[in-house]
Amino acid sequence: MLFATRFMELYFIFLTDIINNNYLCYLNKKFNQVKGYDMAFMSEDQLRAMGFKSLGSNIKISEKASFYNCDQLEIGDNSRIDDFCVVSGKIKIGRNVHVAVFCNLAGGEEGIELHDFSGLAYGCQVFAQSDDYSGMTMTNPTVPKIYKNEIKKEIIIGRHVIVGTNSLIFPGVHLQEGCAIGAMTLVRKSTEPWFIYSGNPAIKIKSRNKNLLNLEHEYLKNEEK
Repeated sequence: MLFATRFMELYFIFLTDIINNNYLCYLNKKFNQVKGYDMAFMSEDQLRAMGFKSLGSNIKISEKASFYNCDQLEIGDNSRIDDFCVVSGKIKIGRNVHVAVFCNLAGGEEGIELHDFSGLAYGCQVFAQSDDYSGMTMTNPTVPKIYKNEIKKEIIIGRHVIVGTNSLIFPGVHLQEGCAIGAMTLVRKSTEPWFIYSGNPAIKIKSRNKNLLNLEHEYLKNEEK
C-alpha cells in the first residue's frame, strides 16, 4: 500500500512537470520562437502621449498591453512590459525590470514597487488591494465601498527578485532583495532576502547564489563607457 501511494505521488509529479513544460513551451513558441514574430512595442511618441507620471530611456512597452491611471505610473530606464499585461493604479517600476506576457499589476491606492533588475514571468498576478472573503462584508467592484471592507497594502518587489510563472503576490507582501519565487507559488507573507521560495503557501527552500551581483557591477560599469 505504501509503495502504491508513493508511486502515485511520483506519477503525479511526473504529469505536473509534463503539463508545466508543455505550457511553457507553448508560450515560448507563441511569443518568442515563431519565425517572423516580433513583439510590437510603442514608439517614443506613443509612450509620451500616454501621460505617464515619469518615463526613463530605452523603455519597451507592448502595444497590446493595457494601462489605467497612467498618471500614477513611473517606469525606469531599460524596462519592458510585454503583450496582454494589465497595469493599473499606483505603480513604480525601476530600471531593467521585465514584466512578461499576461501579467496583472493592480496597484490600487497603496501601490506596487518593482525595484531594479526584478522580473515577473508569464501570468503573474500582483494585487495591492483585495476584498474581504470572510463573508462579513460584500465584495466586488459593483458594490459601494460602504458595504465592503477592502484590504489595501503596498507591495514591494525588491532588487533582483524573480517571480516564476503564474505566481500570486498578496497585498502587503515585501519580497526582499534577491529572492526567487518558484512557478505557481502563492505568496501571502513577506520574505527574507536572498532565499528561494516555492509552494502554496510559499515556503523557504534554500539560499540563493549572489554571484549575479558581480555581473550587475560589470554590466553597470560597461554601461558607463
